[in-house]
Amino acid sequence: MSNLAKLEFVALDITGKNYLSWVLDAEIHLDANGLGETIKESNTASKQDKAKAMIFLRHHLHEGLKAEYLTVKDPLTLWKNLNERYDHQKTVILPKARYEWMHLRLQDFKTVSEFNSAMFRISSQLKLCRENITDQDMLEKTFSTFHASNILLQQQYREKGFTKYSELISCLLVAEQNNELLMKNHESRPTGSASFPEVNVAMHNNSGQFQGRGRGKAVAMVEAVVEVVVEAAAEKWKNNEEKIEKEKGGHNKEQENSCYRCGGKGHWSRTCRTPKHLVDLYQASLKNKEKNIETNFVCDDNFDISQLDVTHLDVADFFTEENKN
Repeated sequence: MSNLAKLEFVALDITGKNYLSWVLDAEIHLDANGLGETIKESNTASKQDKAKAMIFLRHHLHEGLKAEYLTVKDPLTLWKNLNERYDHQKTVILPKARYEWMHLRLQDFKTVSEFNSAMFRISSQLKLCRENITDQDMLEKTFSTFHASNILLQQQYREKGFTKYSELISCLLVAEQNNELLMKNHESRPTGSASFPEVNVAMHNNSGQFQGRGRGKAVAMVEAVVEVVVEAAAEKWKNNEEKIEKEKGGHNKEQENSCYRCGGKGHWSRTCRTPKHLVDLYQASLKNKEKNIETNFVCDDNFDISQLDVTHLDVADFFTEENKN
């Protein structure tokens, strides 16, 4: 008896809303414990088995129902009384279950799992109401309610010749999971968003052949050649810049390091970032210096200065007439 007390399922509610499922659970558990004959007409069950069945049934009743059927001691009598009281639930559940079955469509659900749950719930209710739902009915309901955009896919599944609904739904669930995985991979790195693999030039020989890893030898060779060309151009630019600066400022180290564009030190003219108005002022100052260059006359010792037309000036020439008096 202790084993029977441990069998737990939802007790019959006093409103009877779960009567159909409760009846099924009760029958299964009674049969499992060898007490199924106690609730059948004209049974020959012993008094001990009837007592065990009665204790089991009362254990799974609402407290209000226990009080209402306190005087009933035979399990068959209790079973009939509950059936007369709540069997009308079939007339309530059946029309609703039929309506839901009629409007059940695969295309109305976001996932196959949700559709599968609804399929089993509705078909179970119909079966409890003595409506026979076969695998063929469930297969046809699934095939005929595919989305219109999946007509070809529906035809392909039909041609596979499924005979059981469970086989079809398993195939659909696997396909759905694979599609979800593909979408996740695409969303994590859409097409064209991945960078090219890095190419490292491992070696080159006298024949001009480069060996690389990643996108192949041809790509590695092209990239290596481009790198060499860029470095050569940069070196040539640097040499030209140094040559220009030497011609402008001589060979003094301090002048070589000066920018001939702005006069600043520590950078070349090609990397100069000095504002244009400051550069213009510097260039203008250079032109003014060139105009005001001092001129020194140089001659040798044998030159006769009297040959030059030079006006002689005395000290008195620098005083006015008033200062002379």
